[in-house]
Amino acid sequence: MNPDIITVDTGFQRPCFDAAYLIVENGRGAFVDCGTSLSVPRLLAAIRDAGLAPENIDWLLLTHVHLDHAGGAGALMRELPNARAVVHPRGAPHMIDPAKLIAGATAVYGEEEMARSYGTIVPIPAERVDIANDGHVVELAGRALLCLDTPGHASHHFCVWDGKSRSIFTGDTFGISYRDFDSANGIHLFPTTTPVQFDPEALKASIRKLVALQPEHAYLTHYGRIGDIAANAQVLIGQIDAMVAIAMERIDAEQRHARICEALADFYAPRAAAVSGLPETRARELLAMDIELNAQGLGVWLDRIRRNQNA
Repeated sequence: MNPDIITVDTGFQRPCFDAAYLIVENGRGAFVDCGTSLSVPRLLAAIRDAGLAPENIDWLLLTHVHLDHAGGAGALMRELPNARAVVHPRGAPHMIDPAKLIAGATAVYGEEEMARSYGTIVPIPAERVDIANDGHVVELAGRALLCLDTPGHASHHFCVWDGKSRSIFTGDTFGISYRDFDSANGIHLFPTTTPVQFDPEALKASIRKLVALQPEHAYLTHYGRIGDIAANAQVLIGQIDAMVAIAMERIDAEQRHARICEALADFYAPRAAAVSGLPETRARELLAMDIELNAQGLGVWLDRIRRNQNA
C-alpha cells in the first residue's frame, strides 16, 4: 500500500461503491474526484486524519463531471480556501455553471432522488478552475501529477498519472471492480458504458494509452486499487467488444432496453459469481445499478449509430 495515497469512501449508494483519493506530499494534499456534496464531511475528515488542514489542500482533480465523481466539487471547494479545481476543457463549463448538469440529472432521477443521493450542487468560481488539456501537469509540493485525455466513457474524461507511485487514477476509464467480489480467485472487472457519451473505439484506445505507461496500480473510483494492469486491460477490451456485440444484436429488438439489461446480467453475473464464490443471485443484486446504467449507455450509443446511418 502507498501510505501517501488515501482511499476515501464517499458514502454514495453503499459502502465501497464510490471513492475519492487524497494524495499527500510534504504536508500538502490533492484530491482526485470527490463524490457528491453529501460526501464533503467524509473528505474533510480524511484531511484531518492525514494530519492536514483544509488550507493545506492545493488541488481537486476531477476525472470527469459525472455527479458521482464531481457533484460535490463546488461544495468542497468552499471548504478548501487555497485549492484549485482541475477539469477537462469540455467539463469545465459545467462545473462553473452546473445548471445543465442539474437539469439533466433531475430529468432522469427526479427531485426527490437528486436530493437524497446528490444533495445540493453548487458552482465553482471560474477563477478557481484550471483547464487540463492532454499533458497538463499539476505540481503537488514537487510531485508531478500528469493529466491524460482519455475519452470513451465520456468525452470530457482525463486520467491522472502519478509517476512517484507509478499509479494511474482512472475515474471510469479502466472500468469498475467492486471489492465485494474479491477472492483468492482474483477480481471481477468490467467496463462502464454509462450514458451519454460511450464510444467503444475511443475507450479501447484510452485503455491502451494507460497500459503504455506500465503502471503498477490503477485506482478506480468504483472502487479502490487494483494491479495486473496489462492483463486486466485485455479483460476490459474483450468485454467492451462483447458488450458492443450484445447491443448490436438487439438494435432493432422490441423492448430493446429490457433485452439488453437481461443479456448484460447473463454476461456479468456468472463471471462475478465464479470469481467471488457469491451466489449468482447476490451478484445480480450487487450489479443491478451498473447493468441498468450500462444498458442505457449502450442504447444511447445505438441511437447515435442509427442517426449517423440515416444522415
